[in-house]
Amino acid sequence: MAKFDLLALGEVLLRLSPPENKRIVRSTVFENHVGGAELNVASGVSLLGLHTGMISKLPANAVGEFARSKVRSLNVSDDYLVWDTSEDARMGVYYYESATFPRKPQVVYDRKHSSITSLSIDEFPEDMYSSTRCFHVSGITLALCPQTRECTMEMIRRFKEAGAMISFDVNFRLNLWSGAQAKECIEQILPYVDIFFCSEDTARLTFLKEGSLEDIMRSFTTDYPIKIVASTQRVVHSPKQHSFGSVIYEAASDTFYREKPYEKIDVVDRIGSGDAYCGGMLYGLLSSDMDCAKALAFGNACSAIKNTIPGDLPSSDLREVEYVIADHNATGPTMEMNR
Repeated sequence: MAKFDLLALGEVLLRLSPPENKRIVRSTVFENHVGGAELNVASGVSLLGLHTGMISKLPANAVGEFARSKVRSLNVSDDYLVWDTSEDARMGVYYYESATFPRKPQVVYDRKHSSITSLSIDEFPEDMYSSTRCFHVSGITLALCPQTRECTMEMIRRFKEAGAMISFDVNFRLNLWSGAQAKECIEQILPYVDIFFCSEDTARLTFLKEGSLEDIMRSFTTDYPIKIVASTQRVVHSPKQHSFGSVIYEAASDTFYREKPYEKIDVVDRIGSGDAYCGGMLYGLLSSDMDCAKALAFGNACSAIKNTIPGDLPSSDLREVEYVIADHNATGPTMEMNR
């Protein structure tokens, strides 16, 4: 029996944010948060009750210790966190500035040459690859640098060979690589992928897909042995008000799964809400016999909730998510307060 339900590979980042609605250029105080796309996913799955772990590289200094302590506090295993003891060891940082309409939130990255860019396949034991049911990674990790890309692609192959399901979120970032670069690289790993997360916009702009959303989602499973495709659907009414839903396609049954979206969410912090969706959906699949309807409900609810929580990381346990799902599906009056 596998030790972990899910292992995730990715950079652990330090986020610095001025107090709400203040500008980076004028702020003298910055709140710190730990995050990163794959850590957000692993922590979300862990909070819902499954056993997860993080694969990453941290600087061997006080900042790295702070990040590792945060990982542990999320009940995410640090068994595969390795230390960078080099003279130039550093943690990637990004600055996030929230906004209200008509101003848009903005992100400033300071992550070049961070410790994870020196990641090597030789730093991890061979038995790691047979220790998990599912391995998750995103396009962000592939895009960081050539060395990280090579290491990630080899890990995908080894986890697949050892029998793990491969979960991949495109998570395209234009400031890390171009659409053409992403397409060329990602198409090399899609033959190994079982669960694929890709928005309609990314499918059209990066993978040059055409036709309806249903045509696009089905085409990924025709071109590659992908079993499940998920596409999120966000409507931004303003920086502080969004609606959120998604579509899941299961290739084996040729079935599309949908539900009514969460309308007019009061957004506190949207960062990490896409990762929360991945975490909720993966929990739904891994805690059942790959039940896509359950995955859809948990993915949508986890993302909707995360939009209302500051910081990158989710903080909702199973009880809260199930309460939100029940409330979302209720047809009659609901309680104004949970007490």
